[in-house]
Amino acid sequence: MKNSFGNNLPIVNLHKKKSLKSGIDTQLLYGDNFKVIKKYGGWKKIRIKKDGYIGYIKNNKFSQPIKPNFKVSVLKASLFSKPSAKKKLKQFLPYESRVRIVKKNRKFGKFEKYWIKISDLKKINFKYKDIFKDIKLFKNTRYLWGGKSYRGIDCSALVQIFFNHNNKYCPRDSKDQEKFFKKKIKLKNIRKNDMIFWKGHVAVVLSRNKLIHAYGPIKKVVIMSVKKTIERIYKTANLKITSIRRT
Repeated sequence: MKNSFGNNLPIVNLHKKKSLKSGIDTQLLYGDNFKVIKKYGGWKKIRIKKDGYIGYIKNNKFSQPIKPNFKVSVLKASLFSKPSAKKKLKQFLPYESRVRIVKKNRKFGKFEKYWIKISDLKKINFKYKDIFKDIKLFKNTRYLWGGKSYRGIDCSALVQIFFNHNNKYCPRDSKDQEKFFKKKIKLKNIRKNDMIFWKGHVAVVLSRNKLIHAYGPIKKVVIMSVKKTIERIYKTANLKITSIRRT
């Protein structure tokens, strides 16, 4: 398709404006397909296929749209120059990267010029019954506004990435996620995998007493008490819960 491309780099920042000094709104992971809306010298204005997000990326030699058959299911998958543990490179693919494996043996699969461990992958159509099964992989990952990987992640990406991994649509921003998930729940009825929303923030419930979120003030992904989180956010940001949603 004309003006359609695939991201063949591990992580690419999507900027708010045509400047490296502008904020990062989100990121492209390896295998994310996108459409170029307009070119501006060294920049491209693009729309990401999976969530419709629009922003600016620096020019690179991107590939044709990628038709993946596997997805990365570990936080940080090592790449290899050959199908041997001794040929490990200092390069990685983040969780939810999508690759087209063209050759494989018992332990390794090949995509482009790289090899990757089969144990780090799931088949593209694989789905978890528990959509947030892998969420604790990101525990202690640093907080990064617009981030979506082991290098840094924000609160809404910590929700979206697991829906994407299960081949389901989810908006990128927390305000849109709150609108998208229609089923409202009262605090006294929360259970695992419910999502608690504040203005500009979201957390995922692990149990009646615990939640996990990419929390800016602590600068990383943390597991906290539900009660203490609600109290802390109200005390420090004067924000009350806007809603609790269930998928």
